[in-house]
Amino acid sequence: MTMNDRASTAVHAATADDTQGATAQTAPSAPNPTPTLPPLKVAILGAGRIAVSMARTLTMMAADDRYRTLVDPYAVASRDQARADAFAKEHGLPKAYGSYEAMLADPEVDLVYIATPHSLHAKQAIACMRAGKHVLVEKAFALNVEQARAMIDVSEDTGRFCGEAIWTRFMPSRLLVDEALSAGEIGDVTAVHANLCYPMTHKARLKDPRLGGGALLDVGVYPLNFIDMVLGERELRRLDTTMVTFPTGVDAQNSTTLVYANDTMATAYSSMMNASDRDGRVDGTEGYLVCRNINDIEGIDIYGTDHELKRHVDVPAQLTGYEYEVKAAVRAIRAGRRDCPEMTHADTLRMMALMDRIRREWGLHYPTEDDAVDGTADAD
Repeated sequence: MTMNDRASTAVHAATADDTQGATAQTAPSAPNPTPTLPPLKVAILGAGRIAVSMARTLTMMAADDRYRTLVDPYAVASRDQARADAFAKEHGLPKAYGSYEAMLADPEVDLVYIATPHSLHAKQAIACMRAGKHVLVEKAFALNVEQARAMIDVSEDTGRFCGEAIWTRFMPSRLLVDEALSAGEIGDVTAVHANLCYPMTHKARLKDPRLGGGALLDVGVYPLNFIDMVLGERELRRLDTTMVTFPTGVDAQNSTTLVYANDTMATAYSSMMNASDRDGRVDGTEGYLVCRNINDIEGIDIYGTDHELKRHVDVPAQLTGYEYEVKAAVRAIRAGRRDCPEMTHADTLRMMALMDRIRREWGLHYPTEDDAVDGTADAD
C-alpha cells in the first residue's frame, strides 16, 4: 500500500463519517437532526517542549469553527505540581495534576496525549488504557517492537484507541505527494532519499540511553516514515546501516540503505550533531520530486530528467500542523477504531521492527527496553 492508498483511505473514512446515517428516502416527513457529539476532553501527559506545541494546538482548535466540536483542552499532568500549575495557567487548562495517577483518576479525561520520553511511553499508555482513557502517543511510539505489541494488545483488550502521533503521516502534504506520484509525473519510482538533522546535543534527554536517546528514535523516524509512506509495505531484500556513537553510547548520527525485492532503493540519514537540508526526494524514470523539509513539508517541487522545474505545489496553511493527528484520532475514536487509517497499528509495528533491526546491526541496546511495561511511571 502506497502513501496515496493510505491517505485516500483516510479521506474516504472522513467522507463516510460525514454521510453516515443518510437514508434512501427522497422526502422524509420529519428528518431527525444530526446529534452533536460532545468534544473529547484531552489531557496532556508531560510538560516539555512537544507538550507546549500540543497545548497551543488544542487551544487553537477549540477556538476554530472547523475543530471546536472535536476537542476540549482540559488538563496537564507532570511529576512536579508547580510545573503542572504553571503550564495549565499559561495554556488555559482547567486542571493540573502533580502525578499521572491523579490525572488517570479523573473520570472526565477522555483522551491522553503522551508527551514524555520514549522510555515511558509503553508503561504510561498501558496504564492510561487500563484506566479507560484513549491515548495518542508521541513518536517514537515505544523503545522497541515488543513494547509496541504490548501496547496494542492492551488497546485490543480494553477497546481503547491507541495511536502513534507522528504528525507527517496526517498532513495534507502527504496526499499532495501521492497525487503527483499516482499521476505519473516522475514515471516509475526507483529510489527514495530522506534526511533530517538538527544540532541537539545540548538536550540531556537525547544523550541518555536509558531514555531511548540518540538520533534514530527522535529524528530518524521521519526519514524512515517518509520512505515507508512513498513505497508502502514491501519485501526488504537488504539493509546496510552504520552509525557514529555519541560518548554516552547512543547514536549521534546514522545512515541506512534499504534495497527492496523489486530493486527499488532508499536511503535515510539522521543526526543530532548538525543541521541538514531536511529534504525528501523521490526519484523516477521520468524525473524526480523534492519535498522541502520532510518534518513539516513547506513545498513540493517536481522536476523532469533535464533538471528543469516542471511544477511547484504549495501546501495548505495550517494552525500548527498537529491538528491533523488530533482530528484523525477523534474521528477514529468516534468510529470505534483502535487506530487511525493514516497510521495503523500494522504501520507502527512495521516501523518499530525496522528500527529494531537497524539497532541490532549497530549493537545498540537501550538499558530500559526490557523493563516491565504493565505498571506505573511518573509523568515528565
